[in-house]
Amino acid sequence: MTVLDEQEWRSRAAAHRTRLEEMIGGYLALRREGGSHPVDDFLFTYYGHRPGRLMAWHPGAGAVLAGARAEELGAGYADTPEGAVLDTAALLPRRLAAVRWIRDLLAAIAARPAHLGCFGLHEWAMVYRLEPERIRHASWPLRLPAEDVAALLDQRGVRCSHFDAFRFFTEPARPLNVLSPSRENRVELEQPGCLHANMDLYKWAYKLSPLVPGELVADCFALARRIRAVDMRASPYDLGALGYEPIRVETAEGRAEYAAHQRGFTEEAAPLRAALLEACDALLALAGRAVLESA
Repeated sequence: MTVLDEQEWRSRAAAHRTRLEEMIGGYLALRREGGSHPVDDFLFTYYGHRPGRLMAWHPGAGAVLAGARAEELGAGYADTPEGAVLDTAALLPRRLAAVRWIRDLLAAIAARPAHLGCFGLHEWAMVYRLEPERIRHASWPLRLPAEDVAALLDQRGVRCSHFDAFRFFTEPARPLNVLSPSRENRVELEQPGCLHANMDLYKWAYKLSPLVPGELVADCFALARRIRAVDMRASPYDLGALGYEPIRVETAEGRAEYAAHQRGFTEEAAPLRAALLEACDALLALAGRAVLESA
């Protein structure tokens, strides 16, 4: 156990909340007014972690918060003579299968080379030969006529390795994908150059919460937020009214720009993936010690 003095952990908790408020305060204000946002909505609809939970700071497993009582920190904490601590004895058994699965996925992705040749065409495949009224962001115009969107995919095909993107492809777009991602083969297919795999670091971080530090969850969210902006800039939607300059992947210059973003995000995601993998290994080791001690 590591004991965090009261001034330190309260300062970290306040800084965490301030950081998140700066990132999502404007979006939350828009949502309170009944508005929506084609880029930011994704971070709270596809990723089902509520803003209030994202803003709640946790020290992670093995940290004692001096001067704290469990009742002020919420469910999952227990009191000790030194202060409040996450009750890993209660939390870990319920999370163990998820921790193992997340760990195996992260390790498999980290061991693979990055593929940078998809050029964000998954978003194009989600509107391919689709009736206008069925398009997900129908209130936003396409940058190109629908027949030009279809022609690009017919010409180039798609190389998407991420199941949670592939499952939103239109039916006629699915055969254009050179891969067949599924829930069952995602450990075999996901790779570190994929924007969605790197956005998903946020998903795995919050699924491990509160057993990992709040700062790590926030770091993964911040990366996912920036990746999402690039994801939609490369889409066929015209979001210029929101200040999003398009990445014109229908051109050679646009594809080079997209690949450069991919390369940068791959490098940024690597230490976050490593930190999550290290956290998973530590949690599994902790669970193993608990089994030995109870034997």
